[in-house]
Amino acid sequence: MLQGDPNVPSPARVLRKVIQRAVALSAVVLLSATACTSPTPVAPSTTAAPTVAPTPTVFTFGTGSDPLGFDPALVSDTESYRVTRQVMEGLLTIDSVTGDPAPSLATEWATDDDGLSYTFKLRKDVAFHDGTPFDAAAVCTNFDRWYSMPVATRGDGSAAMFKQVFRAFNDDPKNSLYEGCTVDGPLEVTLELKTRLTGFLPALTLPAFAISSPTALKTNTANVLDQALASNKVSRYGLHPVGTGPFTFGSASAGSVTMQANKDYWGEKGQITTLKFKTFEQSATRLAALEDGSIDGYDPVTPDNLDKLIKSGKQVLQRDPFSVMYLGINQKIPALADLKVREALAAAIDKSTLVNNFFIAGTAATAQFIPPKLSGFNNAVAGIAYDPQKAKTLLADSSYKGEELTFYYPTDTARTYLPTPEKVYAQIAAELTKVGFNIKPVPIPWNEGYLAAVTDDGKHALSLMGWNGSYADPDNFVGPIFGSPGAELGMVDPQLVSKITRARSMPNGPDRIAAYASISKQIAATVPAVPIAFPISAIALSDRVASYPLSPVLNEVFNYVKLTPPATG
Repeated sequence: MLQGDPNVPSPARVLRKVIQRAVALSAVVLLSATACTSPTPVAPSTTAAPTVAPTPTVFTFGTGSDPLGFDPALVSDTESYRVTRQVMEGLLTIDSVTGDPAPSLATEWATDDDGLSYTFKLRKDVAFHDGTPFDAAAVCTNFDRWYSMPVATRGDGSAAMFKQVFRAFNDDPKNSLYEGCTVDGPLEVTLELKTRLTGFLPALTLPAFAISSPTALKTNTANVLDQALASNKVSRYGLHPVGTGPFTFGSASAGSVTMQANKDYWGEKGQITTLKFKTFEQSATRLAALEDGSIDGYDPVTPDNLDKLIKSGKQVLQRDPFSVMYLGINQKIPALADLKVREALAAAIDKSTLVNNFFIAGTAATAQFIPPKLSGFNNAVAGIAYDPQKAKTLLADSSYKGEELTFYYPTDTARTYLPTPEKVYAQIAAELTKVGFNIKPVPIPWNEGYLAAVTDDGKHALSLMGWNGSYADPDNFVGPIFGSPGAELGMVDPQLVSKITRARSMPNGPDRIAAYASISKQIAATVPAVPIAFPISAIALSDRVASYPLSPVLNEVFNYVKLTPPATG
């Protein structure tokens, strides 16, 4: 059966939560987000809507760090995706109300009975920003590129979303779930899998699977990383993406990205004609810029400026918690291969104090990685409770002899899952030291290669990390972190990998729920990392903004921002 909006079934619902609007320091009025903001349309008419604003409208949004690149196939950080979501689109997007996959560049799709073949009908009369027609050949060019990405470009691929979803590339075909892409007609394409992947359609909503202009990929040698952005190697294409989205990429420099509205966009154009993202690494400078009118909003709000925003009456929009913050443990460090050492790490951390002191109210401490709203969350998993004396006993009984453990943490940044990394590091390090660990701090500025430092083979023993969910399936949380060997955790656990691989191919139902519950139990028992919190994140907006397309999975595209009419008289 052909599927399309609004009849796409899904086992999970991503619910939008609340808007906090300040009226006084001691009183915050909470309203349903859907009551104060219009749901993001997900399947606009193929007839281009007229531009709402007759005059140029500049909108400036503050962020906590610079993007690391603009080729969505090769990045995984929030700020890079924040940009590419404006410029590029995938076959599917996310329904803003239900969280289900919804039409984007594909208007309809059909699945065969065994779940190995998906046929998509594509949207008519769409062109890339460089004038290249969007068609089935362009879709296959992108999928073939992702599958055949050279090692020199992708590295081991552990950070690439293609590997996290499809397991392997064309140099390891027996372990890849991806079979191929076939052009069935100018506007019809079939994607084939080797094994059923229950979360395949939700996975296609990921920004990593946005479709690039084949012309731009070739002209700008997308697989040749001979340029630099901050401390990251990128291609010429990674400096200037070309998609079909509502904004065309303009320019990027340290601390700033500028885009222009796509006058030929197939969908809703919106009111913003020039969109700017401006980086403010410190929370105080973001707040000051909002207060003096330099920016129209910012993300993320940190606990230290929340009260000030409330007192000044600014809008604060709070997302549903859909991320996990955790302590990464690299088992390639000999001392950390000992389970008792990892258990001691977990027992030494006071999660409740961390959550209460360094996260926005409503953040919950956790003993597992799958959020409660998703199937597979296991109520029976209590994890290892905070118990410093138990930590000391475990450490005394372990093979640990006081070896120095490097503890990597990011600086000069605020993440949606980690708004105050320096403070979180300081508390955890103090707690670990108190029970007998020998901790060496390794602060690395986010824009100077923090992600590379903790996801590449290196000397990191411990690291502060987080994962923001991108679609409503438990595999999106455990698959990328634990589903295959990687340098971040140095984990060798074939049984866990096998269980995750099996669960992701199971049809939705009680057996699949039980499989992910078992995975959560095993992760808690083997402690490859220590889950700490399901953070609540929030953004701040000026009164200029009437509504904002708030999304737990950060699918926030700015042509859906609604602005208040300018004052007259």
